[in-house]
Amino acid sequence: MSVTHARRRSALVVLCFVQFMLVLDDTVVSVALPSIRDDLGFATTGLAWAVNAYFLAFGGLLLLFGRAADLWGRRRAFLLGVTLFGAASLLCGLAQEPWQLVTGRFLQGAGAALAGPAALSLITLLFPGDDERARALGVWGGIAGLGGTAGLVISGALTGLTSWRWIFLINLPVAAVALVALPRLVAENRTTSRARLDVAGAVVGTGAVLALVHGLLDAGESGWGSTSVIASLVLAVALGGAFLVIEARAAEPLVPLAFLAFRPRAVANTATLLFSAAFYAMAFLLMIHLQTVVGYRPLEAGVAYLPYGAGILAGMWLSARAVTRFGARPLLVVAFLISAAGLLLLSGVAPGDGYALGVLPGMLVTSVGCGLSLPALTGAAVAGTTEENAGLGAAIFSSVQQIGGAVGLAVLVTLATRHTVSRQAATEGFSFGMTGAAVLLVAGAALVAVFLPHRRVRTPARWRHGPPTVTAERDRGRRRHRRSRPSTSRPGD
Repeated sequence: MSVTHARRRSALVVLCFVQFMLVLDDTVVSVALPSIRDDLGFATTGLAWAVNAYFLAFGGLLLLFGRAADLWGRRRAFLLGVTLFGAASLLCGLAQEPWQLVTGRFLQGAGAALAGPAALSLITLLFPGDDERARALGVWGGIAGLGGTAGLVISGALTGLTSWRWIFLINLPVAAVALVALPRLVAENRTTSRARLDVAGAVVGTGAVLALVHGLLDAGESGWGSTSVIASLVLAVALGGAFLVIEARAAEPLVPLAFLAFRPRAVANTATLLFSAAFYAMAFLLMIHLQTVVGYRPLEAGVAYLPYGAGILAGMWLSARAVTRFGARPLLVVAFLISAAGLLLLSGVAPGDGYALGVLPGMLVTSVGCGLSLPALTGAAVAGTTEENAGLGAAIFSSVQQIGGAVGLAVLVTLATRHTVSRQAATEGFSFGMTGAAVLLVAGAALVAVFLPHRRVRTPARWRHGPPTVTAERDRGRRRHRRSRPSTSRPGD
């Protein structure tokens, strides 16, 4: 293995560990909420913001920070994001008042919005060949799926064995390793154009996403008829329309409309929206079911999720190989339908069914489909991106994931949890939520089958070698230095 290849592999490991940490914090507080409420004195209405503040900042700022990473430097954006995330995790872990925890969660989300797209764009450019990119994104996608599941497992374990504070403090070693290791592995990389950040588009676009995510999250707490929900969603639509007008007229738009219209990316991101809505809702509802119907304590519920992670790993291993052989379209159709079948199995769980015979079979089938889907979705969502727009492609994909998660929590979870007055009704609500999630995945499979091109999107030849590693950059500098030295030979030698 060459030094350059070894460094790229090492960089992938570091970037994936950070992504695991960022996605983990989407769900890590879910099991610990009762302990946090009792310890910090949260009001019932305020407790939701321990979760929502992270979603709001992460989903709302992705578009702005993803494009900024292209212009300012992707390694710099990644390191700044990890630094902010680590500092915010420390604030959360040491919080003594509710406002301190909510502030820390918002800052965590902002750090994730800065680091996440930068990391994915670095991977996209570090592994530009079609096969090697598919394998790298397979690892990346699988790690992202494991992060969401592991958040529930780790939260249950740490809350049950130590303190809820450790669900945040555990981030600090990962952040420290990333800050030390990545500058040694990857050189700075930014777009070669001299484009300026579209300030008007950035402000309006960020405002539109923030308003949308806020409205969806608030709908889960206040209901769809709430004045604040309606106002947020109307504002999101108005700002979204204004954003499209600004981008159509801007000389250097934040999001070129042609970028959004590129069919493989458009279909992949739409499918990701449906996929994220289904799986965020499934994870939330399944955790509630395990604790309220099956009767597990937080630690037991977390351990019960471990087979789900094993299924994702198995699906991820298969996906990395299948996508290079068959392409993304057939793989995604099959994967979505497998997960839908698993969700339908879960929807048939009866109140008296235990974990092994009731929950586990459907959970395993669903997890394999999830593992198959994530790498292929990630690869299709960043298909055809180059040094000029890799951060933007990664940001749009990540933003769609967050918005999809908010949609799932706001719509499916709200409808499913209306019936919680009895054990029988709680199971009926769980069944309804699983069925709704399955319908979303079937719709996603149909979308992919009809509209996603079967042919692969090839990387332009000039990006074939990707961004330089630190070693490659140093060697290039030495060659330039040798060429620039005056010759010591005499004429005629």
